Amino acid sequence: MSKNSKVLNLKDKISGNEVDLSLCNLTEVPVRELALFPKATVVDLSCNNITSLPPEFCSLTHLVKVDLSKNQLTCLPDDLGSLSNLQHLDLYNNKLTVLPVSFSQLRGLKWLDLKDNPLEPDLAKAAGDCLDEKQCKQCASKVLQHMRALQEEVDHAREKRLLREKELERKREVKQREREAKEKEARKQEKAEEKEKRRKEYNAQMAALAAKEQQKKKNEQKKKKNRQAADKKVVVESGPKPRLSLIGLLFKLLLLVLLGLAGVAAACRLTDLQKEAMCVPVNFAVDDGLLWAREQEGVVRQLVHNLSSAAKEFLQSSQTSK
Repeated sequence: MSKNSKVLNLKDKISGNEVDLSLCNLTEVPVRELALFPKATVVDLSCNNITSLPPEFCSLTHLVKVDLSKNQLTCLPDDLGSLSNLQHLDLYNNKLTVLPVSFSQLRGLKWLDLKDNPLEPDLAKAAGDCLDEKQCKQCASKVLQHMRALQEEVDHAREKRLLREKELERKREVKQREREAKEKEARKQEKAEEKEKRRKEYNAQMAALAAKEQQKKKNEQKKKKNRQAADKKVVVESGPKPRLSLIGLLFKLLLLVLLGLAGVAAACRLTDLQKEAMCVPVNFAVDDGLLWAREQEGVVRQLVHNLSSAAKEFLQSSQTSK
């Protein structure tokens, strides 16, 4: 059956503000079609095979009276409380065990029939027998009270759950803050340790540089002292050397002169040259010298002694300088 045929059939079912869809062998409620007729506030869906109401049924807020008796309903939509204008609800002979918590929001409900449903005990006790008009009105009142109590319990449980979740969230936040604080403190401590490590390394480097600089100064001072000592030694050693060298030179010259004179005297005395004219003065000089030497024997001895002492001192000074 097409949508247009449904609309046409629905129009045929409307009489004033009432829509009679009973005994139509329906398995679902034609919500979209009913929404097209907001003036149809009374809907009869009894004696069909409807097992559930779609969530969209709760958007038909214009409904005042709904008959769903003698169907196969096992549950009602959670937002049934949105039917704010609903005053009359017939759920006789279905398979309902509970009602949605939002049922407590049907504040305009004046009439309710729940008999011949496998209701849970507390709900069945609140519903009563619903054998007449008065009992059905009492059923509406008492079921609303029962459902409000359930709503309060649900709200209380939700509040407790929210409080518990909030408390858990607060504890998580506290733990998170504590963890962040510990991490921050750990990072701070790590930075402090790293800084202390760098400071120690810096101090060690400075100490090494200072020690190196001090050692360098000591080496320079030692080298300076060694140079000064070497300079003094050079001065000490080089000072007397010219004198010693001059004395040695004079001594050598004297020896050479003496040797030369001795050679000449020996040649003139011992060889055939003694008769030569050049050797006559030499021989005379040698004779005079020998004569003078004999006369000055004591003086010669003293002179030899002095020369011997001078030679001895010369040798000692030479050894000392070495």
